[in-house]
Amino acid sequence: MQIKNVIFDLGGVLLNIDYHLTIQAFVDIGMSNFQELFTQAQQSELFDKIEVGEISSDEFLAEIKALMPSYVSEVEIRTAWNAMLLDLPSERLDFLLAVKEKYNTALLSNTNSIHLESFYKELKKVHNLKSLDDYFHKVYFSCDLGMRKPNPETFLRVCELEGFNPSETLFIDDTIQHVEGAKQAGLQALHLDVKNTDVINLLSFLLA
Repeated sequence: MQIKNVIFDLGGVLLNIDYHLTIQAFVDIGMSNFQELFTQAQQSELFDKIEVGEISSDEFLAEIKALMPSYVSEVEIRTAWNAMLLDLPSERLDFLLAVKEKYNTALLSNTNSIHLESFYKELKKVHNLKSLDDYFHKVYFSCDLGMRKPNPETFLRVCELEGFNPSETLFIDDTIQHVEGAKQAGLQALHLDVKNTDVINLLSFLLA
């Protein structure tokens, strides 16, 4: 099929992340059952709510704090929650610009206001960038969109807003259920196995 549009995930595809670091960080500050509440594959309603902007960062932190030993501070919780966020290699930014020259591109990320605040600080510190706006035609975060992956309606909404024909749109994600959701919405979709390859190698055919 012809590809005219490319939608990228952020965490795991462009930004290196490690969910186990956050799980371990919460264990270290006193929540031994955190993995029962949050993993890459599944998460509790509390995490869904902050990802679609139904609750504020303060409300989220307060809910988590209520599950923790009383001596644990909000700063410790915020730090543990952000522990999964790693680096954004510069070569991936260069790749995004190259893809943007040939295709309509967008970013679609399930994320929340706490992670975004931390991400933007690192983006400024490491790459001297205020945002990723120059690397895509449009950036969509679930907490602003009010919808999240893998709901097929989320992909259809982004395509509607951008004027993308789903059948001409390629979506890339490292989470298999998000890939399946995109396929259900009629998009072409690829799963990135981060243990075995990199997004630049997976999508090298786009620039061939």
